[in-house]
Amino acid sequence: MLIAIEGLDQSGKATQAERLRDLLREGGTRARLVSFPDYGTSIGEEIARALQGEREYGPEVMQLLYIANRYERKADLERWLTGGLTVVCDRYVASSVAYGEAQGLDAGWLTDTQRFLPAPALTILLDIDPALAAERKASGRDRYERDLALLGRVRESYARQAEQPDWVRVDGDQGKDAVTAEIMAIVGARLSPA
Repeated sequence: MLIAIEGLDQSGKATQAERLRDLLREGGTRARLVSFPDYGTSIGEEIARALQGEREYGPEVMQLLYIANRYERKADLERWLTGGLTVVCDRYVASSVAYGEAQGLDAGWLTDTQRFLPAPALTILLDIDPALAAERKASGRDRYERDLALLGRVRESYARQAEQPDWVRVDGDQGKDAVTAEIMAIVGARLSPA
């Protein structure tokens, strides 16, 4: 199963994705964590440069870079899933839809360009207010993290996407342990035989 953890920057995605992977392993489930963007690839390096302001790309190009970065890992994702691993993604396809849509791009186009990637069986949205995201990271913010109006639109896109089946919204304002407990309950219910 592929589980995507989505949300604004500083919503706790990396922490919760790591905890989920570790708890799944402790429970006997073979699990692997993948983070997007993957800055260890050539495309990932280009994304990092753009986020730090070293490159200037329009929204379409940025989202195509993010999407291409995921396609770089497609064969790995498929191999891991076929091999019986539970793959936890810190960001996945919904991020391009949310951030692209917030910049005026067509959500259908963003979704369609990613249709050949493995689909998540479950997407968990860690929902927080953009102002809280800014509070959690006061300095060193990238170009998206500094734009509260943009983050508000991203949150709206995530909320719309979260109405789909196989999405669950978790209040990211809670303490880390409470969020972890809620995620484990959700995932445990999905992994248990019916």
